[in-house]
Amino acid sequence: MSNIDPILLSVYARTFKSITDEMSMSVEKTARSPILCEAKDFVTGLYDAKGNMLEQTENLPILAFSLAPVCKYILEFFEGDIHEGDVIFHNDVFSMGNQNNDVAVYKPIFLDGELVGWSAVKGHQADIGGNVPGGYNPDATEVWQEALRIPPVKVYDKGKLRKDVWDLIFANIRFDMVQHDMRAQMGACTVGERRLLELLGKYGKESFNAHKKALFQSTRQMMESEIFKSPKGRYSGEGMVYYDGHHLGSEFTIRVDIDVYDKSIKFDYSRTDAQTNGFVNGTYTSSASATILTLLQMINPDIPHNEGMIEPLEIIIPEGTILNASYPKATTFGNHLCPPNADAIMRALAPAIPDNVTAGWNNLFCSLTSARDEEKDDTYVDIFFMGQKGGSGGMKGTDGYDHIGMIDASGGMVDQDYEMFEQQTPHLLKKHEYTTDSGGAGQWRGGLGVETIYTIGSEDTQFVTFGDGDFEPAFGLFGGHDSTLNSIKLTYPDGTELVPLNKSLHKGVPKGTRYHQFAGGGGGWGKPEDRDRDVLKAEIRNGVISDEVARDVYGYKG
Repeated sequence: MSNIDPILLSVYARTFKSITDEMSMSVEKTARSPILCEAKDFVTGLYDAKGNMLEQTENLPILAFSLAPVCKYILEFFEGDIHEGDVIFHNDVFSMGNQNNDVAVYKPIFLDGELVGWSAVKGHQADIGGNVPGGYNPDATEVWQEALRIPPVKVYDKGKLRKDVWDLIFANIRFDMVQHDMRAQMGACTVGERRLLELLGKYGKESFNAHKKALFQSTRQMMESEIFKSPKGRYSGEGMVYYDGHHLGSEFTIRVDIDVYDKSIKFDYSRTDAQTNGFVNGTYTSSASATILTLLQMINPDIPHNEGMIEPLEIIIPEGTILNASYPKATTFGNHLCPPNADAIMRALAPAIPDNVTAGWNNLFCSLTSARDEEKDDTYVDIFFMGQKGGSGGMKGTDGYDHIGMIDASGGMVDQDYEMFEQQTPHLLKKHEYTTDSGGAGQWRGGLGVETIYTIGSEDTQFVTFGDGDFEPAFGLFGGHDSTLNSIKLTYPDGTELVPLNKSLHKGVPKGTRYHQFAGGGGGWGKPEDRDRDVLKAEIRNGVISDEVARDVYGYKG
């Protein structure tokens, strides 16, 4: 590869990233749903003609592996029938999709009549049909009770809108907002197309293909170098899933065996429990994304996110397990199997790379409300992102992040704006603040969780919960302590209290009901008595740690 210019190689890598970042900004500024424009629950990507990843901007880590497999599937599905001006929708979990609500747009990119690449955006839609507004239906046991399935389908064919297809899709979706959000994703794909063609126009196809190949090779070598640093051998770990939404007391174990070789690493989930007959299952794509995002948190963050990054990774998730359910099982919860999956990986690798792993992260316990807003005379749906964001685990040298959210949504997912929450729903926010002592004690403590209270502002509200964080707190490592549990409680206007199960659906919740939630913190790393005394003193003063915990757990004498 003597014709490779190292400076130009860097230009390509940086440009690919800038393109997906610009696509991301386009979605953020043009989408209507707060799920996209505030929570940033979407991913943008750029791919070559064969569907190989050039770069991605994963605002949500769980989407790290969600676009490329579908792009390759689409290439096979439409073999010989892909044209300039096509726009393709897809969400089908049984053809490499990750979650029903995560609907993707794919746009092929042509130069001089030749397919040279793809731009794509996948975003979580406010509704996707099925039995329940918002898509989360804990009563579901099969996919049709959850969503409208969209296998690869052209909504634009050679530049012409297929109005029949468009109307068929959106006739099965409750909120007009979703149409606008899908148009925002299509617009971002056009931005990606435009920018890639500008790059190809500047340097030419031959240069692009040569440097792309070199970039993949260079990135692969970077990943192999990271793997080589780890002690070789087999490591095993487990994570727990509690209650499938249908069978009280049910528990399921995620088991991973990790084989670390000189230049590759294998994650084998063959010993994981079988799929459930309830709401709680995952797909191969969502589970593989969870594996990749957890690994990426332990290695060099400067590794480009392209095809070379994933080539040294082997991920085995047999069909029929809870992480890769068979057709037609319910799978909407699958993205949220990431936390126990990550727990299994962290526990497995902690003995091998103790300086690189974190203690446990706060798990998900989320809620969703939907009803008619009387003042606006319109329907609404809200995934309460504000309350679901607990703390991350501590690691050697640093405390966990406060109020960052579960591991599959950390970093990119921003908090809901208080005023926007009250504008977009009829609810009234009463309290939202850090919770003292919620982070697991340790030499480096876990991040803090939060307490949230609001008043439900709509009559006959449908209320959904989903998560696992009320069963098991985030775990401590190397002498660090566990954190606190999550909880949700509703108090009706007549004083009746409801503590919902962690996967449940409640209809007819009255206006004026008080919603009270705790999101726990992250686990601690290292022995609490080794914590820096000056830092501890400041945390006591600021209410992060109580006097009692400082004295009894940290051994602080004042």
